[in-house]
Amino acid sequence: MGRHWHEGWWPGARRVESPNHGARPQGTEISLVVLHSISLPPGEFGGDAVQRLFTNRLEAAGHPYFARLAGLQVSAHFFIRRDGRVEQYVSCDRRAWHAGVSSWRGRSNCNDWSIGIELEGLEGGCFEARQYDRLATLLRALSLRYPLTEVTGHEHVAPGRKADPGSGFEWSRLASQLRRRRPALVPRVA
Repeated sequence: MGRHWHEGWWPGARRVESPNHGARPQGTEISLVVLHSISLPPGEFGGDAVQRLFTNRLEAAGHPYFARLAGLQVSAHFFIRRDGRVEQYVSCDRRAWHAGVSSWRGRSNCNDWSIGIELEGLEGGCFEARQYDRLATLLRALSLRYPLTEVTGHEHVAPGRKADPGSGFEWSRLASQLRRRRPALVPRVA
């Protein structure tokens, strides 16, 4: 793997292209990272269901939970698995469909100006040390490439509608890891 970004693709991730993305508005600066959590079915880790969801190949008949996701077209830029492996679904130069109806600091449509990172996990559950390590590495690489200033959760940009990554995510742990790296990003939860 090369060390340099190529058209918004990070060399530290396995590339799996999603069709669920669009152009960012002209002149938009990418300044926010939104963290999410996902597992499909909920609480089951390690399979390919998230990949199939992000690539529009998830069959509704594959599990009773999947029926509620039928026809959904979503994506994130990155997915960090429990073992620390990273997959990238959308170029960071493009707008992934991860935050939905959202607002941060009075600015709406977070998809337009953010990067979405999904952590394999259950909403409100705990995350693995390898995920925090890879997240910190990825955030450092992103902040060297884009004018990022803050990291927050999906629950903070869509309060009342979303609750991920949830109470099990250790914001203080992430802040500590980011303080040890330059440039520093600021995790914000309010």
